[in-house]
Amino acid sequence: MRPAGAAAGVLAAVVTTGAHRALVARVRSRRWERTNHAGRTVTLLEGPAFVAGAAAGATLGGAPGLLAAVGAGAFGALDDLAGDSGSKGLKGHLGAAARGELTTGAVKIAGLGLTGLAAAALADRGRGEASTLDTLVGAGVVAGSANLANLLDLRPGRALKATALAGTPIALGGGAGAASAGAAVGAALAALGPDLAGRSMLGDTGANAAGALVGVALVHGCGRRGRLGALAVLVATTLVSERVSFTAVIESTPVLRELDAWGRGGR
Repeated sequence: MRPAGAAAGVLAAVVTTGAHRALVARVRSRRWERTNHAGRTVTLLEGPAFVAGAAAGATLGGAPGLLAAVGAGAFGALDDLAGDSGSKGLKGHLGAAARGELTTGAVKIAGLGLTGLAAAALADRGRGEASTLDTLVGAGVVAGSANLANLLDLRPGRALKATALAGTPIALGGGAGAASAGAAVGAALAALGPDLAGRSMLGDTGANAAGALVGVALVHGCGRRGRLGALAVLVATTLVSERVSFTAVIESTPVLRELDAWGRGGR
């Protein structure tokens, strides 16, 4: 990684590791527990630890990444702690809102949009060529990335691997988004061990923060065409997820299946 990305990654990894250990040792509330796909009880405290580490690393890149990590993580925590399973997915939450029912998921969707808008605006500040349209598209990229990471957090290590794979090239490439990408990668690698072991998971808190950070890194490095392309992919993927199981697609594709299962040990 280039210096900015490497420094952000190391700082994020150190803080994530320390925060995870401290939180697991001290927090006993069952509100931070979930039953995973294998029927095991796991802790969601990995999420707050990820946010702490990612935010620390993102400070080396300025306000956009810091805001994305903390803002997306906070709205994710709202859904983790106060959400219910009555409405699921984008369609479910928007459908409930259309019926006059306000779900925590709908609040989170709005919150991610506002977080994305603020982060994109900060990233575009001082870029004379960036228009209002560019910033709005950038906001969609940040929010969409946050949502996509959350959609992937269905099996141990899956969302963290995706974060590391998406963030590493940006961190290696340098530029304004390197620190945000490096922070996401560092925090993801630090959290990967307990996640793969089936002891903890990101939850909405960590997954939304991870995706938002990668989204900010993309916004930093892309002009209008790049942002539009990224947004189109994110929107299409989100719409497909309402009808198609990501897990089914991954398990039916040999390369993806092997990558997804790597390090999991059957859990």
